[in-house]
Amino acid sequence: MALPVLVLFAMALVWALLAACAQIQCVDAARAGARAAARQDPPGAIVAMARRLAPDGARVTVSREGDLVHVMVAANPPGPDALSLDLSHEAVALAEETVGARG
Repeated sequence: MALPVLVLFAMALVWALLAACAQIQCVDAARAGARAAARQDPPGAIVAMARRLAPDGARVTVSREGDLVHVMVAANPPGPDALSLDLSHEAVALAEETVGARG
């Protein structure tokens, strides 16, 4: 009886570790994309940079609101779909052309 419980517990720990790694990848990808957007990189390069760092199959959206650029990276959690978990992160950066423009 104890062995199946230990196996299930070990599987849950592995799943949690994979989910945490995917969340960290979303954070890194969103930050890198926001930095690229703030530098005025082309939109295709911004999305490519974020997708390269994001988990497989992640969705990347880039938007701008005034002086701020927003990059959102969202990914599906590892494992079966029944274990729903929100893996996403949004990073915001000030566009470089606006730095020092007000004075």
